[in-house]
Amino acid sequence: MEYTQGARFDIFGLSEATMRAIRNKHYEISTPVQAGCIPPMMAGKDVIAKAPTGTGKTMAFGIPIIERIDPDSEAVQAVILAPTRELALQITEEMREVAVCHEGVRLVCLYGGQPIGKQINALKRKPQIVVATPGRLSDHMKRRTVTVKDVRTVVLDEADRMLDMGFIHDVTRILDKIPHRENLGMFSATISREVMDISWVYQRDPEEITVRPTQENKPDILQYRLEVDGDAKVDTIAKILNAEGLERVICFCNTKGSTERLTKFLQMRGFDAACIHGDIPQKKREEVMQRFREGKLHVFVATDVAARGIDVDDVDAVFNFEVPDENEYYIHRIGRTGRAKRHGVAYTLLSDFPSRMRLDDIARHTGSQIISARLDEDGHVVPC
Repeated sequence: MEYTQGARFDIFGLSEATMRAIRNKHYEISTPVQAGCIPPMMAGKDVIAKAPTGTGKTMAFGIPIIERIDPDSEAVQAVILAPTRELALQITEEMREVAVCHEGVRLVCLYGGQPIGKQINALKRKPQIVVATPGRLSDHMKRRTVTVKDVRTVVLDEADRMLDMGFIHDVTRILDKIPHRENLGMFSATISREVMDISWVYQRDPEEITVRPTQENKPDILQYRLEVDGDAKVDTIAKILNAEGLERVICFCNTKGSTERLTKFLQMRGFDAACIHGDIPQKKREEVMQRFREGKLHVFVATDVAARGIDVDDVDAVFNFEVPDENEYYIHRIGRTGRAKRHGVAYTLLSDFPSRMRLDDIARHTGSQIISARLDEDGHVVPC
C-alpha cells in the first residue's frame, strides 16, 4: 500500500511512556512511513517498507519494538541489523530517546572496530534490544556472548545497502538462528532482487508499505555542476564556503587518500575540517561525527560509508569533490542536505571528461536537475 501522509501519534494506541518521549521530541504527526509501519509491526506482522532516505524509518520500527519489549525479561527480544557502524550508532541513539521513559528497557550497539571486550561487558547488563552490524553480531553469536533464541522481532535497516555490501550470508545465518521470530521488518530505499529473495524466504504475507518522493517529503535541494581544473578544486570549495557563508557542510570523496588530502588542504586554508574513512580508529571517527552533529565542526570530509550514518537536519550544503561511482551514492550524498523541509545545496566539481560523462549518466538515471554554474568575481555560484 502506498502512503502519502502521516497520522497523529495518539491514534496508534501507544503507551504513555512512549507518548511522553514523543512529546519530548515535539512530534505530534507521524511521517507516512511511520503511519504505514507502526500498526502492523505493533500487531506482530512482517513488513517490507520502501521509503526515501530521511523519512523517519528508525521511529517507524523503533516505536513498535520498544512497545513490545518485556522489561522484566533479561533475554534479547529484538535485533536490528544495519550495514554500517555509523548507522547502527545513529539507530541506537534515536531509539534510546524513545525508550527513555520506559523503565527497565536496555539497548546495546555492537559493531566492528570497537574492542569486543567492551561490548561483552555491555551484554552482561542483559539488554533486550541489540542493534548491530551483521559481521559483529555473528562474531558474538560464535563466541556465545549473545544468544538470539528468544528474539521475537528482527529488523533489517537499509536492507538494499546491507546486501550490496556482501552481508547476505551473515544476515541469513543470523535469521536461521532465530527459531521463534514473530515478525521481520525490512526497510529499504530500493527493493532489489536480493531484498526480495530475503523476503520470499523469511517473511510471511508481509505488509508492503511504499512512500514515494513527493513535494512533502522530497528534499529541497538545488544541485549545481561546476567545471574547474583539477588543481583548482580545493580553492573552488574555499571560495564558495567564504562567499556563501556556509556554516556546516559535508565534502564527499571516493577514496581514503582523497579525504585525507582534501582535509589537509582545507585546514591549510584556515578551515576547521576533519575527515573519517575506514582506516581511522573507531573512537576518532565517533569523536568527529559527534563534533559535526553538535555543530562544532565546519567541514566534514568523508567517503561514501558515512552517507548513511550521518543524521543531521541542518547541513547547509554537500560538495562532491569527486563524482561518485554509483548513481545511488549520488542520491544518498546529496540527501544529507535539504532535510526537515529546509533548503539545501549540492555542488559537484568536474575536472575531466569521464567525470562529466558520469554526472550526465547520474542525472539521466536519477531524474536529477543539475544546473551548470560558475563562480563570479566574489566567489558566489551563478548559473551559466
